[in-house]
Amino acid sequence: MIEHASREARFPHDFTAKHIFLTKGVGRDKEKLTSFEQALRNAGIAPFNLVHISSIFPPGARLITRERGLKMLKHGQILFCVMSRNETNEPHRLITASLGLAIPKNTEKYGYLSEFSGFGMTDERSGDYAEDLAATMLATILGVKFDPDSSYDEKKQVWRLSREIVRTTNVTQSAVGDKNGRWTTVVTAAVFVL
Repeated sequence: MIEHASREARFPHDFTAKHIFLTKGVGRDKEKLTSFEQALRNAGIAPFNLVHISSIFPPGARLITRERGLKMLKHGQILFCVMSRNETNEPHRLITASLGLAIPKNTEKYGYLSEFSGFGMTDERSGDYAEDLAATMLATILGVKFDPDSSYDEKKQVWRLSREIVRTTNVTQSAVGDKNGRWTTVVTAAVFVL
């Protein structure tokens, strides 16, 4: 008979983030990959091994500043992150990458992060859209009643009145495509610090 190892023995590390920070960056280069690398450098997260994950803000996690989060890390470390990325080599094309965040009042419940990338959108419009996506996902699991076809501002008012969603925010990076057709890349990321 095979004995099953305890959960702790099979999974010795708790991969639930205690802290999360938001960051953004832009990069330009003749090569697409190097443009992405430049954007990661600008965001401060190039010297890490990034693992893209889905979009749950863990219960009890705290949102911290980028500066504080980067001080808690060491180069080469594997980092889990929710990332939005957009790129173009079309001259003068406006691109955006946004992450929205919605955190519930009850810190024992999880929140949501949402990724969005767009073309021809202002920072405000792209950021509001990503924030609306995250807040809508959170509102649906909290049972907050709202009209999904209403404007973002109308939904925000309903969510405030419900007192279930304590915070929504976004981080957005936009850029205009390089006039000479070099690659332009924008990234935003929510980095999970374990």
